[in-house]
Amino acid sequence: MNEDFLIGTYTSKTSKGMYAVTLNHDQKKLENVRLVVASQKPAYLQQVNNRVYAVKQDGNLGGIASYQLSTDGVVSLIDQQLGAGAPPAYVGYDQTRQLVYSANYHKGTVTVFKLDQEGHLTKTDEVTHQGECGPKPEQDAPHAHYADLTPDKRLAVCDLGMDLVVIYDVSDEGKLTQASRYQAEAGFGPRHLVFHPNGQVAYVLGELSSKLEVLKYDERTGSFSHLQTIDTIPADWNAHNGAAAIHVSSDGRFVYSSNRGENTIAVFKVEDDLTLRHTQSITTAGDFPRDFELSQDEAFLVASNQNSDNLTLYSRDATTGQLTLLQQDVACPEPVCVKQWVK
Repeated sequence: MNEDFLIGTYTSKTSKGMYAVTLNHDQKKLENVRLVVASQKPAYLQQVNNRVYAVKQDGNLGGIASYQLSTDGVVSLIDQQLGAGAPPAYVGYDQTRQLVYSANYHKGTVTVFKLDQEGHLTKTDEVTHQGECGPKPEQDAPHAHYADLTPDKRLAVCDLGMDLVVIYDVSDEGKLTQASRYQAEAGFGPRHLVFHPNGQVAYVLGELSSKLEVLKYDERTGSFSHLQTIDTIPADWNAHNGAAAIHVSSDGRFVYSSNRGENTIAVFKVEDDLTLRHTQSITTAGDFPRDFELSQDEAFLVASNQNSDNLTLYSRDATTGQLTLLQQDVACPEPVCVKQWVK
């Protein structure tokens, strides 16, 4: 059995755009890293129904683009929406309302686009975060870093600069109305979040604090309350670290996060009360693991090391959640995002 992954990259060194890699399940190895579409800085992407929605830069312009994927591996541009300034950090997808969301770290904005049947994008709304920011140097301004759906189809936004998670109600026309605000501890730096499959708890990753917050979610009010804070790195770690990506297994038993600095994947067991217990940290055999992704059967995990230009493959034990390093030094230029390529 073979399975493909799409790799979003930075294009500041040798990368030419969006790449793909094949996971050979039988041989337990990654192979055939190849360029699938030339593009400037497709640093984050979402792939749904043979389309890709990705970050895009064109000189001094930044925004998002939609692409069509064919089964033979050809990727073609459908549309792009670019504006002056830096491109977003995240792209989210709303299948029910046919909307695409972007979070722009540099501008502190959350933007909504409506999709037509051909995949063309029309801007419907944009909010700009304003207000008091956190105490760390990186928190010089609002920095929206994540914008994607809650299980009940609201929009959750992580603002790293403001130590804030904002929940928005979303209309069918793509208009945002603020429903709630959760204030994390000072200097936490919310980057990404994932929901437990039961929809009752979210796991929020703090880039600047290298911590995870476990939050109970109230669907009635669209609001969070705090349950737990847990470190993603050892207590005696004193070098730089930035927590990056977070995922939860489909059975809801394990949470995984990446550490850029310690250069590890941290594994957490989900307890009966949905809080977390750290059970493993394993090297990514590379530098600056910005993202990772589980295979479709969740028997493997693929990690991307941005600074060392390599991918790393692990096997995963479904019973214990533990990872075992299988392959390292798989050359791929500036990999920063890993997504299943579902065909």
